Amino acid sequence: MNTASNVVWNEHIFMGGWRTGHGEQVSVIEPATGDLLSTLQTASIEDVDHAANIAQKTQQEWAAVPFDRKAEILRNAASLLKSRADEINGWNTRECGSIPPKAQWELQATYEQALMAAALPMQPHGQIFPSNMPGRRNYWKRIPIGTVGVIAPWNFPVLLSMRSVFPALAMGNCVILKPDVKSAICGGALMAEILREAGLPEGVFHVLPGGPEIGEALVKHPLVKMISFTGSTAVGLKIGETCGRMLKKAALELGGNNAMVILDDADLESAVSCAAWGSFLHQGQICMQSGRHLVHESIADQYANLLSQRAKNLFCGNPWKEQVHLGPLINETQAQRVERIVNRSIEMGATLLAGGKRKGNFYEATVLGNVTPEMPVYSEEIFGPVAPITTFSTDDEAVALINGSDYGLSTAIHSRSTERALRIANRIHVGMVHINDQTVNNEFQVPFGGLGSSGSSGRFGGPANIDEFTTSQWISVMEQGIQYPF
Repeated sequence: MNTASNVVWNEHIFMGGWRTGHGEQVSVIEPATGDLLSTLQTASIEDVDHAANIAQKTQQEWAAVPFDRKAEILRNAASLLKSRADEINGWNTRECGSIPPKAQWELQATYEQALMAAALPMQPHGQIFPSNMPGRRNYWKRIPIGTVGVIAPWNFPVLLSMRSVFPALAMGNCVILKPDVKSAICGGALMAEILREAGLPEGVFHVLPGGPEIGEALVKHPLVKMISFTGSTAVGLKIGETCGRMLKKAALELGGNNAMVILDDADLESAVSCAAWGSFLHQGQICMQSGRHLVHESIADQYANLLSQRAKNLFCGNPWKEQVHLGPLINETQAQRVERIVNRSIEMGATLLAGGKRKGNFYEATVLGNVTPEMPVYSEEIFGPVAPITTFSTDDEAVALINGSDYGLSTAIHSRSTERALRIANRIHVGMVHINDQTVNNEFQVPFGGLGSSGSSGRFGGPANIDEFTTSQWISVMEQGIQYPF
């Protein structure tokens, strides 16, 4: 990885090509050490307008490019992700605090998304419908939206940006990506380099790092016809409101407070393994994190002991220098927030079973028992390595606890009876249910998304990508004009 002071993103932003940006320069800080990794040029509101106008002028030319050429460019991008893997993963580790296996998995998933997107342009894009008018042919087809704005988070910056960018490009749209400034090199600048090298024409793709004001300008710009947003529910609500007023399409993948449900007949060893992975992967900084452990009262003590032992065996440290299980949280503000949620819940009666200590940006894998719905560790999205355990006595009570949250992203249910688990799955209001597994699942070929405060719209992956990143058009054809009564 190149952390030199003369790299292109120090003084430029990508607007179809590297150009002078008009925002401020910001420091790129390594969360594990506090060291300066690089500087980053950010965009201004003026740059948003400039990029939107470039995209507007370029989009129809890009849409007209033959499907096999679009597919070739995306396959080239996939190949470049592989050839530059060490560089991308290095930045993901240092910039975002990812442990190397997480960075490697994220890049592999992004590679799969690129190949999936490469196959989209050659799929059927329409249907022929019958007509009640003799001689009329009704064509219904999918067409590009125009310019798509993608606002991506810092936790999985490569995957959660490119899962929208790749299919949007494949379907003939131009794209303006606003990465979070905390991850704008691996999740923005490097992706710009890759797509440019892959052969994407100038003006089709833009990367505008910046703060909330840049995201807001992108959402409000009249030439940006769709917003794909992954991030917090609070911000997503504002984006949805703005897009609603503008009659602009929005795909929103928001927060989660996901339930890991352990029934009394569960295989405990398997359940605990899944629970540890679901709660502690990437320090819990995942929208699909197993944030609420709902455990049948008859096995709760055993489950808590087994999970606590696993938590105590997980080592925190600098993932760039050491082989660790948990890296740092993204910044001290977030680490302090997790600490505050845990401490307040303990004051309210929760029992600390493992972890619970913070050192700078590092927070230990933590298990809490005797957690009730009134506690913040239960009701809030933690976004940290914390596993709160709440007990229930009946399946009906478990269903009520799951549905008692406004969030509805992912749920895992453990039982030796898959039929019993499926009966519960059919009663809960969530977008994804995983039986005898954990909550953090993503497969590129399966539509992904949540319900309620986790996102009432927005599905990513597989056939959903065609629907998300196109709109439809009806064309009727008569060989001869019709004589109407007047």
